[in-house]
Amino acid sequence: MRCRRVARAGLALVVTAGLGGTLITAAPAIAEETRIPHAAAEPVKPAWGKCPTGVAPGAPQLQCAKVPVPLDYSKPDGRKIEILISRLASPKPAGRRGVLLLNPGGPGGSGVAQPAELVALGLPATVSAAYDLIGMDPRGVGHSSPVSCGFRADDEYAANIPPYAENSAAVVRQAKIVQRVAAQCAANDKQGLLPHISTANTARDMDQIRIALGEQKISFFGASYGSALGSAYASMFRERTDRIVLDSNPGTTSLDRAAVRRFGPGMEQRFPDFAKFAAARHAGYGLGRTPAEVRRNFFALAEQLDRKPVDGIDGATFRLYVFAGLYGDSRFPLTAQIWQSLAGSDDAAVQRQRADGRMPAVRALPGLSAGPGTAGAAPSPYDNAFSSFLAVTCNDTAWPTDVATYQRDVARDRKRFPMFGAAGANISPCAYWPRPAEPPVRITKDGPANVLILQNLRDPATPHLGGVLLRKAFGHRARLVSVDAGEHGVYVYDDNPCALNLTTTYLVDGTLPRRDTFCSASTLSGLNLDAAAQRTRAAVLDRLDR
Repeated sequence: MRCRRVARAGLALVVTAGLGGTLITAAPAIAEETRIPHAAAEPVKPAWGKCPTGVAPGAPQLQCAKVPVPLDYSKPDGRKIEILISRLASPKPAGRRGVLLLNPGGPGGSGVAQPAELVALGLPATVSAAYDLIGMDPRGVGHSSPVSCGFRADDEYAANIPPYAENSAAVVRQAKIVQRVAAQCAANDKQGLLPHISTANTARDMDQIRIALGEQKISFFGASYGSALGSAYASMFRERTDRIVLDSNPGTTSLDRAAVRRFGPGMEQRFPDFAKFAAARHAGYGLGRTPAEVRRNFFALAEQLDRKPVDGIDGATFRLYVFAGLYGDSRFPLTAQIWQSLAGSDDAAVQRQRADGRMPAVRALPGLSAGPGTAGAAPSPYDNAFSSFLAVTCNDTAWPTDVATYQRDVARDRKRFPMFGAAGANISPCAYWPRPAEPPVRITKDGPANVLILQNLRDPATPHLGGVLLRKAFGHRARLVSVDAGEHGVYVYDDNPCALNLTTTYLVDGTLPRRDTFCSASTLSGLNLDAAAQRTRAAVLDRLDR
């Protein structure tokens, strides 16, 4: 759900891109309570206290607690794990409607600090007054029985988005890397957690949280992959849902291969926004005088870097930098700086600017040209993020297992979507993962009409098609709000007043739009925020996507 960082750490993408998908035929959608035995009937009430060190240090009012849940829901009285949840209590408890459970995406994104982060980003006070805001670290993430594949800082697996494959041989090279990664994850799973980390099980955990909180129903706001999780809950536990907001959707309940392949068209649809920005500032960045010239220069630099990398950055890595830079308008200046630095690496003026700190130096990431992680290297700071992402993604759906399929699709998508298609179609560790224990959760049209779907028209990670697919899957239960914007994230994460007002009205008053709605482009922009607001926004969004 969510890669917000463009500088060095930005390549270690967890891809919040809750990330586009297709509707997959699964087992008939039936009531969850008839399919999986429930956990113990007597819930353990949360013992609220201080949150772990480092969780939202600027929000002392945030409280945390742990909720025990079954590791294996087919054995509800068996082994338990603990899920860390957080609470930002309503300042007006007498008028509180209930709880609003939150998820920021990933999969693999920590959400314990999300209640405080949303407030810092500008969540309307009427919403935080109407609900206790409940965050969580999903199972396998952060403080909730975290999983680990044992990634090291020098590992050649440098991002959960596959690298751009310039030819079939590159797919074969990547296949060797990801096959090792899948084997490494299996070997490192000493506690037997990995097979149980899935969207369906996280949705079941959400219902155990509801029971522990003593709520008959819960409301939910999920962004990016968080919208897939919300779709699963709204299908598995539909009669226990109050008001559901699904933001920046993949179109289904999992991050399947079709979702990742949508990065190709997503970048093609979004890049013109950046090209227009860069062309208007050609005198400053020198990336091209027209949007068409900026696009041509993108391909020229990528090919040049493939022949002669700069600071360890090759063409595939450059493409990934730019893709991540398209997630928000406020990222455009830094993306342009990095591009300018790479393009002018041999220019004396650029070198002087980099030396005195006026231009960011692009340095090699650990593992970009290294071999398998070595025992002497430090653990990767992205180990849990990578590991939990892979667990959910690979456990939710079955992926093709033959390299030839990926070679064929890479060749096809490179032609159809030349900017980034050969990355989204490339092979991942899921090709070598054990088969899923159960089919993906299928969205059902049976249930209350309480789902609000938010989708930007030019989201690079979850293109507008995801919202259309989700709207069709939910049928009469949902309304789609389409927004003329290119950000990844609509409600609070972006600044469109129409979408903000519609969503706030629904959460507070329960007024669902009568029909699908279109919101025109905002005259505001993240680029127009004052310096203090930009720093606050950047700090929060940066933390969300690690």
